[in-house]
Amino acid sequence: MRNILTVAGKGKLAMDKWVVHRSVFLLFIGISLAFQNSVNPDGKHFDSLPTCQNNNNISSSSSSYMRERIVELANDPHTVDWMKKIRRQIHENPELAFEEFETSKLIRQQLDQMGISYRWPVARTGVVATLGSGSSPFVALRADMDALPIQEMAQWGHKSKVDGKMHACGHDAHSAMLLGAARILKQLQDTLQGTVVLIFQPAEEQGQGGREMIAEGVLDNVDAIFGLHTVHRYPTGVVASRPGEFLAGCGSFRAKIIGKGGHAAIPQDSIDPILAASSAVISLQNIVSREIDPIDSQVVSVAMIHGGTAFNVIPEFATIEGTFRAFSRKSFDALRERIKEVIESQAAVYRCSCEINFTGTEHPTIPPTVNDARIYEHVRRVSIDILGEGNVQLAPSFMGSEDFAFYLENVPGSFLFLGIRNERIGSIYQPHSPYFTIDEDVFPIGASIYAAFAHSYLSKSTRILNSFD
Repeated sequence: MRNILTVAGKGKLAMDKWVVHRSVFLLFIGISLAFQNSVNPDGKHFDSLPTCQNNNNISSSSSSYMRERIVELANDPHTVDWMKKIRRQIHENPELAFEEFETSKLIRQQLDQMGISYRWPVARTGVVATLGSGSSPFVALRADMDALPIQEMAQWGHKSKVDGKMHACGHDAHSAMLLGAARILKQLQDTLQGTVVLIFQPAEEQGQGGREMIAEGVLDNVDAIFGLHTVHRYPTGVVASRPGEFLAGCGSFRAKIIGKGGHAAIPQDSIDPILAASSAVISLQNIVSREIDPIDSQVVSVAMIHGGTAFNVIPEFATIEGTFRAFSRKSFDALRERIKEVIESQAAVYRCSCEINFTGTEHPTIPPTVNDARIYEHVRRVSIDILGEGNVQLAPSFMGSEDFAFYLENVPGSFLFLGIRNERIGSIYQPHSPYFTIDEDVFPIGASIYAAFAHSYLSKSTRILNSFD
């Protein structure tokens, strides 16, 4: 009897537990249905949510694999040696703005060998290559090709073979790294979810190449663009950029102040343009120091003064030339207008007339380089994935300028500084120095960031587009 009662008691207890569990389960279902109706009154199901989460996990895993694959390809010894060889060939045969015929020829030869189609000539000597699906979305990568009129003083096995010309700003390296990215992306072509546009641009140093490339349609259909520049401010393995205003706009001016010549011993019979020019130079310095908000960094510098041919003759005219810089287009345009007003006013005070030119072909106006915040963030994340967060820095704004700014006025994009400082090999000199040297160990880094940015941007853009389907 005790055993039977015990069993019966256990059976009753089990039945009670089952009832409780069933009640809780039904209550849970009721709450779930009520919540679903409250947030989804049309009765649509959320069955896709777990699938979406799985897709995100798959996408993350795929992105990680692709990043590792890109880095692996960039660091392949054959690819590294190949990039060095190309860079050294370009370095030994420097060509100035719009004279990059041999450089362009070498780039086209490499593209031909890789089976990458291109358009040439663009902006006289430029090359524009494409690879991928041939359809949207389109993303562009840009490198410059031109050298500087500088006599190379650095002593190494591949110094310039052309007197008075030198790659003293790293454009030879930029072109080699972009070719490296092309080689990587070609090997991954079947995974490209869109089209990559490779821009090999002439005449950056004159500030004209980018504008001419744009005029010839290189940005047609392009959704975003990325470019980089080697710098000695950061060591090899470190990159830096910033969202928004990054590099200053650069303008130049030349003012011819016209008076009336005469003997210096009889100044009352002359109208002295030297005096007017001197006053203009002093007054121009007051613009930044007394009229501009100190927080809004700007520069006005007069760097050239010419006037007269003899110590005792007041000349007919004098000229002053200089540069001005600002970080926003609004400040840049206002500064240019104020420079004009000051020179004209000072010339008038001293009874002179003047002619002011802001659009000389030698030093054309370059707008500020303003990084798109969204593209900057994409570049930053790509760089962190490749180099680690500690090696990706927030750069300050710089007064230097870059004609990459012309691209950024037309499409969203971002510009990156690629560190090359290495004291051990003498890679310590600033751009435009006759001792300028590059740490070639940076080549896999630059090539992989180029390639990873383009590949991931296309993949991300395609996912966003598909989410709207």
